[in-house]
Amino acid sequence: MASSVLYMAMSLDGYIAGPNDGPDNPGGDGFARLHEWMVTPAGELFRPSGPAGELSDDLGTAGAVLVGRRTAEQVDHWGGDHHGWGVPIFVPSHRPPGPSVENYPLVTYVSDGIASAMAQAKAAAGDRNVHVLGAYTAQRALEAGVLDEVQTSLIPVLFGGGRRLFDVLPARVELEIVRVIDTPEATHIRYRVRS
Repeated sequence: MASSVLYMAMSLDGYIAGPNDGPDNPGGDGFARLHEWMVTPAGELFRPSGPAGELSDDLGTAGAVLVGRRTAEQVDHWGGDHHGWGVPIFVPSHRPPGPSVENYPLVTYVSDGIASAMAQAKAAAGDRNVHVLGAYTAQRALEAGVLDEVQTSLIPVLFGGGRRLFDVLPARVELEIVRVIDTPEATHIRYRVRS
């Protein structure tokens, strides 16, 4: 059965996007710094050498993507194919999608809540994982009890401002450390959400 896994790179002070994050500046000022461990300056993904390569391999095991509307729209739904993986993309939203989505058959907007969106993503993923993206979406998934794991890549930088990953949580959430991969570029920690 599929597991839902939030994959997120963040600064040591908890920011997943820098200041001035918006449609004309996705990820905000300094965003690229959070992904240098696996993205070239030209924006191409690569497999890091050493132990961080395991995490890169994990990213490619997604059977579906669940992403927040804001994130999806900022990148125009990755042109309908998240990093060329050819997997369904689910976007929980109470508003109908914009017109560009008509051109993306892999993108589905789900209007009846995060739990329904996650159930649909897990069904589509089969025995592969659901790759979860977006701070607000992660917070709602934790609140609804439908997020199974959190994979953070802590980057040795302090942003001092921007968008935080867990800025607003409805309650305390207990996590169990599953794996730690420590490299000079980032410390990658995978947690299981305790129910």
